[in-house]
Amino acid sequence: MAQHIALITGASRGLGAGLAQSLALRGWHVVVVARTVGALEELDDRIKAQKQPGAGALTLAPMDVTNEDAMRHLCASIHGRFGHLNLWAHCAIHAAPLSPAAHLDGKDVDKSIATNMRATASLIPMIEPLLLASSIFGTALFFDDPRGSEKFFGTYGATKAAQIALARSWAAETVKTGPRVLIESPAPMATAIRARFFPGEDRTPLAQPLAEAERILNALYPT
Repeated sequence: MAQHIALITGASRGLGAGLAQSLALRGWHVVVVARTVGALEELDDRIKAQKQPGAGALTLAPMDVTNEDAMRHLCASIHGRFGHLNLWAHCAIHAAPLSPAAHLDGKDVDKSIATNMRATASLIPMIEPLLLASSIFGTALFFDDPRGSEKFFGTYGATKAAQIALARSWAAETVKTGPRVLIESPAPMATAIRARFFPGEDRTPLAQPLAEAERILNALYPT
């Protein structure tokens, strides 16, 4: 039986890291993409420390999802090594600082568009053939965060909404042909991004990223 292969973009921390850890401990081989080498190495160390029989492994791919040449080379490498993907979970995001709409920073707007929208648009045609090469329809997984109309969330909310609109179009287009495109709405989580948005918030009731990752994967791949 062929090993299950996953690609996690934005895997260094938060939900992306939780998904990578949970999948690896289920026996998957997970290609993890993030800009921070140290964070990917820490994730790899945490998984190796579990030492569970039958655990999978990680391939560390330290790169920026906005670098189209690097991502194209990575997808070609995945095809050459594995021939397919079973799952792509897209967690990479640029969370611009909160700001009134009349005082948006142009550099933050440009970076948000490049990471949240442009990178998604470039990755879909690269990754779709890998998902279609799976023995059954592969799955692309996106994560909604509907804060586009909340005050001070203009840059983040608008570009995240654009990303999800693109994912919804892709999902509608591929119902019959595959791949399966799903959009999840995770529970509020105790992540570094949320801490920047809501400093001083009581984090006690927030979900832990690993627990939320396991909840999502249990629903996606019920035993």
